[in-house]
Amino acid sequence: MATTETESESGVYGDRAIAIEPGGDDFIPEDARHGTPRKLFWTWMSPNMEFATVFVGVLAVTAYGMNFWQAALGLIVGTALGAAAHYLLSARGPLHGVPQMVLGRLAFGFRGNILPATFMSVMCGVGWFATNSVSGAFALNSLTGIPKLTALLVIVVAQTAFAFFGHNLVQLLERIAFPLLTIVFALVTIVIFSKADLGMPAPAGGVGGMGGFLLTVGTAFGYGAGWNPYAADYSRYLPPTVSKVATGGYASAGLLLSCVWLELVGAASATVSSTAQGSPTDVFTASLPEPIKDLTLLAIAVGAVAANALNVYSGAMAFVTMGFRLAVRLQRALVSVAFGVIGFLVAWWALPDAAANYEAFLLIVAYWIGPWLGVVFADEYLRRGQRIDHLLYDRAYTNWGGVAAFLLGLIVSVTLFSNQEKFVGYAAKAVPQLGDITFFAGFLISAAAYVALERSRISRAAVAA
Repeated sequence: MATTETESESGVYGDRAIAIEPGGDDFIPEDARHGTPRKLFWTWMSPNMEFATVFVGVLAVTAYGMNFWQAALGLIVGTALGAAAHYLLSARGPLHGVPQMVLGRLAFGFRGNILPATFMSVMCGVGWFATNSVSGAFALNSLTGIPKLTALLVIVVAQTAFAFFGHNLVQLLERIAFPLLTIVFALVTIVIFSKADLGMPAPAGGVGGMGGFLLTVGTAFGYGAGWNPYAADYSRYLPPTVSKVATGGYASAGLLLSCVWLELVGAASATVSSTAQGSPTDVFTASLPEPIKDLTLLAIAVGAVAANALNVYSGAMAFVTMGFRLAVRLQRALVSVAFGVIGFLVAWWALPDAAANYEAFLLIVAYWIGPWLGVVFADEYLRRGQRIDHLLYDRAYTNWGGVAAFLLGLIVSVTLFSNQEKFVGYAAKAVPQLGDITFFAGFLISAAAYVALERSRISRAAVAA
């Protein structure tokens, strides 16, 4: 394994929470490893216990024309697919001790990896940051009455501060937030389901039918799988001797349980009769008793910070893995601050029409993650049993077959199957019942293309080694 300047400093960082994590995308040596796989449960549970998760379920009913039971099936299927990928990716973290996007260099090469790392930086540092910041700001505005812009600034400063300090403080935040969020949303679940009409027919005006169901699956997958490019970032500090099954299991269980739980609450809330007006958070909390309503608004704000602490941290990590040489000890921390500023400006812009922007964003996330997963998993399959650590920091290592397979899957799947308001793919337009299966098609096309392009080369490299 090639070493980096800050590798020795990782041992000093250790398990201290109130300390700035040094370096950037460095390998974590064994003497700096700590923790158990169990902590990954709340690391991935807390960030999804927020309003953005709830709204995925709301969309399934109000926009995609599903009744509650149809929505529930689609939400479970889509989330389970994302959680299964999360299991496999998280399990690799302790073995290699590097961030997820560094592992991605195997499939794309050092320079080629800049492409998916750019997608991830924009997704985390701009897209998810803005999405979650807006819902947190709405909640804080409703709870305290402070102006929305001021509420947004409070949320942004809090989440950026956690990401600035780094890995250990981010995980401590998730652990502290976990009991609060669990208790509050348990109360919300009881109230919402007591008032919901689960037998209500699908509302008119939505997509409906198989198309609506596949849109529900795609949206749920986009939300759950949106965390996949972060997976090893939070398992890489675990000792290499920990169980891969436990590591992947706790990470995927936290993701699956939190997403399915709150998405079902969102779908159920869409069947509750209400004339409430205002922001999406106001509409969601309108049917709750006043004390629980206030607690829920607080939980939504805390959940937004818990989610975006991960988004800013991993977005900055992805940027650092692009390979730009920043001659500063705290390069990841400083990039986190820059992402906080950019994310604030985008969130400010998105405030007036948050719901429409969110619906489109969830599907777009799935568009690039499907091909990315296809290439990454195909590469892992072809390299099984091979030594790969020497390639991770080799700036001369190239793998343009991965880039080609990724672009092929992305372009073909979007051109044929995209189902956005501004662009409907040719196949989706001809067969509306397809809904939006872009992420499925992208995964399969890219995986098949990568195997076809790279099988012989990787086999030859294994023999030569």
